[in-house]
Amino acid sequence: MPLALGPPLEPMLAKAAADIPRGGSWVYEPKWDGFRAIIFRDGDSVRISSRNSLPLERYFPELLAPLRDALPARIVVDGELVIATPHGLDFDALQMRLHPAASRVKMLSEQTPASVVLFDVLAIDDTDLRKQPFDVRRRHLLDVVRVDRTVGITPQTSSPDEAAQWFQRYEGAGLDGVVAKDPAGVYLHGERRWVKVKHLRTVDCVVGGFRPHVKGVGIGSLLLGLYDGAGVLHHVGHTSGFNAAERREIFERLQPLTGGESFGHGRTPGAPSRWRSAADAGFVPVTPSLVCEVSFDHLQGERFRHAARFLRWRPDKDPGGCTFDQLSPPEAFSLEEIIVAPHR
Repeated sequence: MPLALGPPLEPMLAKAAADIPRGGSWVYEPKWDGFRAIIFRDGDSVRISSRNSLPLERYFPELLAPLRDALPARIVVDGELVIATPHGLDFDALQMRLHPAASRVKMLSEQTPASVVLFDVLAIDDTDLRKQPFDVRRRHLLDVVRVDRTVGITPQTSSPDEAAQWFQRYEGAGLDGVVAKDPAGVYLHGERRWVKVKHLRTVDCVVGGFRPHVKGVGIGSLLLGLYDGAGVLHHVGHTSGFNAAERREIFERLQPLTGGESFGHGRTPGAPSRWRSAADAGFVPVTPSLVCEVSFDHLQGERFRHAARFLRWRPDKDPGGCTFDQLSPPEAFSLEEIIVAPHR
């Protein structure tokens, strides 16, 4: 008899909020920073399906045997693929897995093995659980999954105060924030019925250059830098989202500063990389004399993973004081300290 559900399936999603919701009957879970995955096990067959319903199992071969050990013979579960290091979760290591060469995937699976953190179950055997309340699905998940070092279950609390503690405490493990869910909620594919609250931090950066707008009017984005201890300016990300008037005004402001060099011998926005073989001719360096304050949601290594949000100019700030010291990492935690402990 086939599984009650099969691919493709869209995962249920979350909408962003500024604060952890209180009141009502919310339950809260850490927000994991990895690849979302719906996992189908039917006997020896295991399929790991991405958020876009693409098969991922060839990129994570080390997960197949642990999933067979941890899951009952016929089940569909929802969770996140993560790679844990002594310094927290490593999203870059996940992205490196998406490589066409099987030999490279095999090497990386041995050097940086992935784990699975589960937070929902959609079907067991031929029973579709999606219309069951979330708290009922959660109990099923706890009952049937054999948690080990590779396959875990996310913790959960009904206390917004404890969720707020997680939000602050677990940033050092590389977690992305907190997700709030309705314990009575059914599973709705593709709908944003959960609520996510992500970390948001601010930093003062030096403007080291810009890229022109694609339509040729004003700037498209500002290229941001921070100084290391040796006084070298490193590219850490960009900020954009300016309106037409702002793009023109900033462009005019930067014209007297164009030419010469800004970023040093470290990371530069125009250099060739593993994604780009040639230098980027669209990068216009400027004298690093302007400072702006930006907010960002996630730091990967020493770069902003996503575009930073421009907040304001800081004419009161010395560019030389815009250093990596502003990005002091929070206390680190291991994956095993956070996931639900084995209960066999």
